[in-house]
Amino acid sequence: MSVKVILDCDTGVDDSMAIMYAALHPGIDLIGMTTVWGNVDVPLATRNTLRVLDLVGRSDVPVARGAAGPLLGGHADFAYHVHGRDGQGNAGDDAPVRAAEPIPAAQHIIDLVRAHPGEVWLVPVGPLTNIAAALALDPELPELVAGVSLMGGTALAPGNVTPVAEANVWHDAEAAAAVFRAPWRIIMAGLDVTMRVLITPEHSARLAAGGPAGRYLARIMEHYGDFYRDNAFGFWTCAMHDTIAVAAAAGTLDVRLAPVVHVEVDTSGGPGHGQTIADLRGAYRGYPEQPGAHCAVLLDIDDGIADDVVDLIAAAE
Repeated sequence: MSVKVILDCDTGVDDSMAIMYAALHPGIDLIGMTTVWGNVDVPLATRNTLRVLDLVGRSDVPVARGAAGPLLGGHADFAYHVHGRDGQGNAGDDAPVRAAEPIPAAQHIIDLVRAHPGEVWLVPVGPLTNIAAALALDPELPELVAGVSLMGGTALAPGNVTPVAEANVWHDAEAAAAVFRAPWRIIMAGLDVTMRVLITPEHSARLAAGGPAGRYLARIMEHYGDFYRDNAFGFWTCAMHDTIAVAAAAGTLDVRLAPVVHVEVDTSGGPGHGQTIADLRGAYRGYPEQPGAHCAVLLDIDDGIADDVVDLIAAAE
């Protein structure tokens, strides 16, 4: 049976890969999407999401526009320097797109979950504003979803926006804190794994030799890979990030170590703001059960997922 997924994106380059994977994989039933601010502003994220879905022949997937800034207001930071002015590596196109759904993202999430109680995985891969907003509107959501598989946070790896904080959580730490506190099953696909599963130049060449989706993805990744070359690794490569959370929800990821532990988000406003504080003190005893813990923190996964994703997208006609 396929796994029902609602994908919540701030659609930049890695989000585009995640959308393609979720839309094309036969084991995933992408029943809806929502958009959020983060990598780019929400109108652009919405446009990019619709374009990528159309590109892979999935104009049937409804898309609802969501939050334009943090849950409690305040400044919204974006990452155009990473994803390009268009959020597509400065290499997107101007193809017309259909209209988004006429309802807000939070309500779209609630409606879809209530139509399929117990079956839907929420997969937020940007700031957690929409998920927190849906939770505030419908506090029963944790009882109605299969789980939440999010790209965000870090347990042991350094942060990517501060020394300790990952961008999606840091962007809206208050929203993230609400999501981590809620009593649903969570999978945290954070920098501990997403910075270790990489798209290589060989992968990019395979995409470029593939169908329209593969060629598009290879093109928009050039700028993205340049950013990682210059700011992280010293060589051209792309962190997959968001696709890891999709694969974790779908059960297509080979997980080697993912202890279920308590995780809290620092909302102090100080130097630790946005940090995901995972209680990993049980490491020396094989991570014994922590009563009440409900967050599986991915610490080690098989990097073969990169080949699987590239092969699927390259083969799409």
